[in-house]
Amino acid sequence: MSDSTSAVPTFGAKLAAEGFGTFLLVFGGVGTALFASNLYTEPAPNAAVYSAVALAFGLTVVVGAYAFGPISGGHFNPAVTLGAAAAGRIGWKDVLPYIVAQVVGGAVASTLLFLIGQFGPDGWLTGAQNAGFASNGFDELSPGGFGLGSAIIAEVILTAIFLFVILGTTHSKRGTPFAGLAIGLTLTLIHLISIPVDNTSVNPARSIAAAIYGGVGPLSQLWVFLVFPIVGALIAGFAYKALFDSTKKA
Repeated sequence: MSDSTSAVPTFGAKLAAEGFGTFLLVFGGVGTALFASNLYTEPAPNAAVYSAVALAFGLTVVVGAYAFGPISGGHFNPAVTLGAAAAGRIGWKDVLPYIVAQVVGGAVASTLLFLIGQFGPDGWLTGAQNAGFASNGFDELSPGGFGLGSAIIAEVILTAIFLFVILGTTHSKRGTPFAGLAIGLTLTLIHLISIPVDNTSVNPARSIAAAIYGGVGPLSQLWVFLVFPIVGALIAGFAYKALFDSTKKA
C-alpha cells in the first residue's frame, strides 16, 4: 500500500484547481464591481465602490489560496504563472496549460455573471455592458480619466510588486503559513491604488474575462492588460531569482 502522505496532485488536478481558483476570483471580484456599483446612488459613490471591489478581489485570492493553493500553487493569473516560471518555481512546460485553465475559468465566471444580468432589472445588463462590464481601460475607459502611459506604468509596477510578495511569502525555506493572507491583502492594496487609473488588471485572465462582454472599446484596449502585467511579472520573477535566491555556504 502506498503512503498517502507522499502522494502529490496529478497535473489534471492542478489545472482544475487553477480553473476553479480563477473562476472564484473573477466571479467574486468582477461580480462585486458589477453588482455593488449598481447599489450605490449619486452623489459620488466611487469611494465606497472602490473599497468594496478591492476587498472582493483580495478576499477571493485569500480563499482561493488556501482552498486550491496546496494543489496547484494558487496562481489564478497568467502573469503570476509566468513570473513563477521566471523565478524557477514551476517548469516552463507547465506554463501554457496553466494559462489556458486560468483563461477558461475566468471566461466561465464572466459568462455566468452575464447570464445573471440577463434576468436582472430592465436595462441593467445593457447599462453594465455600456459601462464596459467592469473591464480595464485607459483614456475614456479609465475611471479617473488616466491615459495609456499611466496604465502601462501602473500595471508593470504593481504586477511586479505582487510577484515579489508572492515569491517571498511562498518561498520553500523562508515562506510563511500566512502567505495567502499576505497575498490577498497585497492585491487589495493594489486595487485601492489603481482602480481609479485603469480599473486594475495585474491579471490578464481577469481582463480577458471582463472584456469578452465589455464591447469594442475594452476589447480594443485589452492588449495593454495582456502585455504589461506579463512584463512586470517577468521582471519580478527574474529579479527575485537573481537578488534573493542566491546562497552561500554557512
